[in-house]
Amino acid sequence: MTDVFEGLNSRQREAVTTTEGRIRVVAGAGTGKTKALTHRYAYLVNVVGIDPANILCLTFTNKAAAEMRQRIAGMVHSGDYNDFVCTIHGFCVKFLRKEIYRIGFPKGFTVLDEEDSKAIAKQAMDEMGIKRTEKTVRQFLDAVSIDKALNGYIPAYMLPGAKVTDEMRRSSRLAGYVSRQMKHYALDFDDLMNVTKYILDRFPEACEWWQNNLNYIMVDEAQDCNLDDWDLVERLAAKHRNLFIVGDPDQAIYEWRGARPDLFVQFAADKTVILDENYRSTPKILDIANSIIANNRNRIPKDLFTRKAEGPAVIHFHGKSEKEEMDWIVARIRQLVDGGARVGDIALLYRSTYQSRALEQALLNARIEYTVWGGTRFFERREIKDALSYLRLVNNQDDDLAFERIVNVPSRKLGKKFLDTLRDDAAADGVSLFSALQIRDGYGKPAARAFVDLIEDAKAYALENRVSDLLDRLLDRSGLKQAIREDQDEDRLENLDELLSSIKFYESVRTPEESTLADYLQDIALYTNDDHRKDVPALKMMTIHQAKGLEFPYVFITGLSEGIFPNLRTIREYKKNGEEEERRLMYVAVTRAEKALFLTESEGFNISTKMNKYPSRFLAEIKREMVVVEGVIPEDLWRGTRNLIHVLDEEFDPHRPIDIDSIDFSADRAELQSPFHIGDAVTHPVFGEGVIRAANKEWTTFEVEFADGKVRSLRAAFIRLADLPESE
Repeated sequence: MTDVFEGLNSRQREAVTTTEGRIRVVAGAGTGKTKALTHRYAYLVNVVGIDPANILCLTFTNKAAAEMRQRIAGMVHSGDYNDFVCTIHGFCVKFLRKEIYRIGFPKGFTVLDEEDSKAIAKQAMDEMGIKRTEKTVRQFLDAVSIDKALNGYIPAYMLPGAKVTDEMRRSSRLAGYVSRQMKHYALDFDDLMNVTKYILDRFPEACEWWQNNLNYIMVDEAQDCNLDDWDLVERLAAKHRNLFIVGDPDQAIYEWRGARPDLFVQFAADKTVILDENYRSTPKILDIANSIIANNRNRIPKDLFTRKAEGPAVIHFHGKSEKEEMDWIVARIRQLVDGGARVGDIALLYRSTYQSRALEQALLNARIEYTVWGGTRFFERREIKDALSYLRLVNNQDDDLAFERIVNVPSRKLGKKFLDTLRDDAAADGVSLFSALQIRDGYGKPAARAFVDLIEDAKAYALENRVSDLLDRLLDRSGLKQAIREDQDEDRLENLDELLSSIKFYESVRTPEESTLADYLQDIALYTNDDHRKDVPALKMMTIHQAKGLEFPYVFITGLSEGIFPNLRTIREYKKNGEEEERRLMYVAVTRAEKALFLTESEGFNISTKMNKYPSRFLAEIKREMVVVEGVIPEDLWRGTRNLIHVLDEEFDPHRPIDIDSIDFSADRAELQSPFHIGDAVTHPVFGEGVIRAANKEWTTFEVEFADGKVRSLRAAFIRLADLPESE
């Protein structure tokens, strides 16, 4: 067995040996929180003599639980740990295997996976006469989840004797869905928590048994707990009060899906231990992290430190264009590899998935192997393949692969039987699928005729217009963009905007004769061919959310422009709370780096934010002496950052006039690009939706025409873009 104190610093040792009461451990990035948790478990078993059956250790992912079990197994006698080292929902399953008989369910109840839930949802939707598509099934399940949170559905639909009539099933999505679950005694993900809490509430003897037996409860990543999670662990720990929570509010990046880091901050602790010695990063990297996160208010103050050597300076690169930024990143990667670094030790991090496009193209051009961690390569994403297939079919009506991909995207109700008939007729005639559809006039189907007309119109349009204009027209007239908008999938919309932006750049560096549709498709095929080798070490690319919990020797944080990171839609919707979560995301990104950190951004126009690019506020929060700046950053750009922060962060309060005069609009429009443009659809908290018709010389006041026909002059801080993406 391993000595339970081996390798622990004084703070970790304090956390391990403080066994009684409500203990909060604030564990900064890279400070060894998993070590503190697992060594504490071993201390309770090996030194204090606690029976492992009386210890509950909870975390959020199966991977983290497996890692903890493995570490614990190496420190205790064989068998001195149990199944109660698990996820929160894993514990609920174990609880229900013992207790669910109380509500008439068998011990061997079924746990539904996502596909099972979809199958039940489809049955319920059919009975209710609801249209079934992938989108509507997902929306139906989301609505059921909300209903379960707000409804007393367990006694109404799940207990013995509950009566669910055919009329109830036809009129209530919740009744229709749950009644079908009951046929199989099946619980979905929501039910695991809800039924566990129901039994604890309604059966005091069950609650008492678990409270008596769970003498010590430990919770990992507690800053990510939602209200239900907090309620469950607090209830289980109510008798012995030995609740040990570990987390870091500075790394809370999941508020948008229900996490409540404020409850960690407000936790009534008998003792708080702060782990602030970092074992991952160099002092220069930690200085950056500390200087950024210090600007948040909803946190427990701490400054990470390390005993590691100083390491190289953190570099902030400013490019005059996105291409210059990408070229610099590629050059720096080559420099690292030439200096002995392994390409697999390098990670490129970005805020949003669409940002991978420019990086991927730069890496492919440079023949640098890469992998998109936890995601899909840009040109392999569904919406990108769909958009390119429209272009391919316009360019070549004999392209059957493109035809089959998009003839029913978005849905035109041209099903399998229709396509089978079309394939047979095309083979009989010896022509392409599109030609066969033309010859037969779409078999008299209006949707099929409209598809043929769409492609023929686009083919004529392509003769006189740019590829970017053609794609814009196709996305609109095909209904593809509208379908994605209705699906409320803002990431996919951003990806289409990025594709459009990349085509415009392609055209800007070539003559019209060199940027025809055929030329573009030929060149882009080099990026869409999946011919990279799978068995070689590869650079990692990922969003910052996907990087949580990982670490890399060399980290590039790219696209650090205001509106991109921090994310525009998060700031718009959640204001200061959104800003704080974005700052925590930046803190997570910075603290992934072990040896070297590179921060990059560039000038230009971002099609997703519809704004000129200015350096991120997070860069402005770093003391200049902490970084080496490569590239010249005009002071006007920093002024643009400050002014844009005012515009983005200003909250409308009808009872408090906004001091718009305090905002510096002295720069002309070329220096400070307004977030608004003539023709933009905007919203006003009183007058509703309208369209910008004109602006004053300074672009601070806008004439907006509203639905009532009236034109009103309004200052910038009082209107918002109507088509901004929703928060993630």
